[in-house]
Amino acid sequence: MTRCSWCGTDPLYVEYHDTEWGVPEYDARALWEKLVLDGFQAGLSWITILRKRDAFREEFDGFDPERVAAWDDARIEVALQNPGIIRHRGKIAATVRGARHFLEVEQDEGFAPWLWSFVGGTPRQNRFGSMAEVPTDTPESVAMSKALKKRDFSFCGPVITYAFMQATGMVNDHLTGCPRHAEVSRLSTGG
Repeated sequence: MTRCSWCGTDPLYVEYHDTEWGVPEYDARALWEKLVLDGFQAGLSWITILRKRDAFREEFDGFDPERVAAWDDARIEVALQNPGIIRHRGKIAATVRGARHFLEVEQDEGFAPWLWSFVGGTPRQNRFGSMAEVPTDTPESVAMSKALKKRDFSFCGPVITYAFMQATGMVNDHLTGCPRHAEVSRLSTGG
């Protein structure tokens, strides 16, 4: 059995694959952080974001939605000066708007239950044998993307939302030959 090939041999990427990717996440703040980071990944590789994740966490107040929602233009300018993050004005402004929308969704129906509703509240256990079989998007990720955009979230197209669903364990896309497939499956079912 060999791990999924996408993580290569970079120790940071391997650790992420072996400990985080695909593990079901139900914490609303953690889900929002991952959605934001996936949005920052647009046009870049995930390892780039992973290497900058600690700087992102520091700059974005631990991804505390209430604190980020209170950011003004001056605070966005401060973030734009941080070389430790991706300094993209549109993505930073989208994060601030997203924090405000997160708070609305959290109050209305709960951010985590709302996102998990796109997979019926239960992790999907896919059984792909090769990377060629793994889709880049699905009807569920398209629906999630449309719903997020309807609520004015940005940088959340169907490919990004599918990567988000994979990372947060809404779908188990570890290949069947990867030891993490069975481990994540057990975590998903409580077994």
